[in-house]
Amino acid sequence: MLSTSARLLRLASLLQSRCHWPGPELAARLGIDARTLRRDIDRLRSLGYPLEASSGRGGGYSLGRGAILPPLTLDDTEAVTLAVALRAASATMAGIEEPARELLAKLDQWLPARVRRRASALHEVTMSVDVSGPLVNADVLATIAAACRDHLQLRFRYRSHDGSESDRKVEPARLINYGRRWYLAAWDCDRDDWRTFRTDRIAAPITIGPAFTSRDAGYDFLTHIRRAVAWSPFDHRITVRLQGGVEELAAAIPEWCGVLVAETAETTLLDVGGESPESLLAHLCIIGRPFELVDGGGSLPDIKAAHARVGAALGC
Repeated sequence: MLSTSARLLRLASLLQSRCHWPGPELAARLGIDARTLRRDIDRLRSLGYPLEASSGRGGGYSLGRGAILPPLTLDDTEAVTLAVALRAASATMAGIEEPARELLAKLDQWLPARVRRRASALHEVTMSVDVSGPLVNADVLATIAAACRDHLQLRFRYRSHDGSESDRKVEPARLINYGRRWYLAAWDCDRDDWRTFRTDRIAAPITIGPAFTSRDAGYDFLTHIRRAVAWSPFDHRITVRLQGGVEELAAAIPEWCGVLVAETAETTLLDVGGESPESLLAHLCIIGRPFELVDGGGSLPDIKAAHARVGAALGC
């Protein structure tokens, strides 16, 4: 059983992790009875924690609002998670490298040796492969996130994949992290449709506009971003039919290979795009299972020519 001081630290950590804890659940997490829990709650109150208690069905304990809390407490797993997350975030966002290093330095001072070794192990033995392309600015990301939450229009200058620039007015809905990239899914007010914007191509400053009424109820943003990244940008696109359900195929086919769309209980459509006929052909080979052509669009002749070139090179 934990000592009283260790148990109080654990209790404080649990109370800070959720807005409300039922008494029995909290006692079970600590391995104590209800009476001991009430005594520990009183001890935390004496240390300055503004704890509130409620009785009856659904009753329990929560931290009160409007008061200055004592220092945040972290258990071993939470401390390791924080350290790893800070290092990972620095790989996808620009402008947070120095604050992340400073926070990690403070964290190292707080952690006992056993936890510090766990937190630093991943960083010490991991190598990162450089990936071309700019990182999103953390301030830009924070501005967009606040506008999504508060339903505020945004105006910004945007550079598309072909280098052309345009002024955009949007109703931001979601920020989506896809691999190393951050994307904004938003309603484009001038084009009257949903659009996807790579956040590293959004130029600061961003102008905050008036509030709007959200129109995203029920919209499938995950399918939207997959189609925007793996299908829409490419000139060469086809659709094939595969045997099997979406979940089964998603476990076997790389996400970047295309967009899976349920057709029936037994069949699924796969929209495949590529920058060239050769890359599209490579994606089809990666599928690794029989398929039926549904729509070749204007890409089919180029794909057949690429296939012939590869066959000739291999002497087939």
